[in-house]
Amino acid sequence: MVTLRSLIVRGLLPGAGVLLVAVIASLLLGAGDVGPGRALSALLGGADGDARFTVLELRLPRTLVAVAVGLALGIAGALLQAAARNPLAEPGLLGVSAGASFAVVVALVLGASAATLGPYVAVLGAGAGCLLALGAARLRGAGDDPVRLVLAGAAFSGLMAAGSSVMLLVDARAADEIRFWTIGSVAGRELADLWAVVPVVGLGLLLAVLVAPALTALSLGDDVATGLGHTPGRVRAVAVTAVALLVGGATALAGPVAFVGLVVPFAARALVGPDLRRLLAVSVLLGPATVLTADVVSRLVARPYEMPLGVMTALLGAPVLVAVVRSHRLPSL
Repeated sequence: MVTLRSLIVRGLLPGAGVLLVAVIASLLLGAGDVGPGRALSALLGGADGDARFTVLELRLPRTLVAVAVGLALGIAGALLQAAARNPLAEPGLLGVSAGASFAVVVALVLGASAATLGPYVAVLGAGAGCLLALGAARLRGAGDDPVRLVLAGAAFSGLMAAGSSVMLLVDARAADEIRFWTIGSVAGRELADLWAVVPVVGLGLLLAVLVAPALTALSLGDDVATGLGHTPGRVRAVAVTAVALLVGGATALAGPVAFVGLVVPFAARALVGPDLRRLLAVSVLLGPATVLTADVVSRLVARPYEMPLGVMTALLGAPVLVAVVRSHRLPSL
């Protein structure tokens, strides 16, 4: 049993420390010529115009967008694992992010504006992906085997990626925009893009907080949850809606970013145990820290160029997935 004091000492304080370091690194480090010294001077009101523009107009919005994406994906991963009762359920692995991305690609090809309709179209695609993921989890055999569920999600993700490639052939003029929706990145995003998805992500976070106690009861089994006054079908429906809103908002901001929803809940569970409410509290800090760390590394490994965020999170998260799959016993939820 994790007490409030233990939650703060073991989860919230370390998470806040890591997040603070990641935010500072994101503002001070980059692939260009503005190093830590000039960036710090710009933050303090000095430095030249180029340094101030780089830090305040490029790195600061990028940092805020990465925080929002990490927050949304970390919470969505914890919710999806609890709803599917599967420790490998993750929006990227199960095709939820791919569904959101493909929906936006189709909307772009049909002439819609990504700036205005992107978040809402992405939510619809993420919702469809959630339903397919939970449907697969409840199929005979798949729900009891996390690896089979991941394989089903990988097949769905591959199908969505192929569909996006077909859309690229249909409309070559949208090539640059479609390419963004297939690799994932927070580079070049503006504060206006963030404000556009704040209502979507905010509603998803509100639903996550409201459904967390019921999902915790659901982890004890549908019969126990029913006995405690919860309706399992309704609880899962609210959880799916929350995940769709969170993943849709994150995908509208950064494209598909995999493995964040897997790594963050596992790290949070190692710190504070399986209680979903405590997981969500710690994931609020670890999610942004994970995405910011991956983004900073993506700027530095190939200077003066940058590696896409989606590629970096895959490189960081894949070893975690392999380690979990190869372990003798998967953690139960």
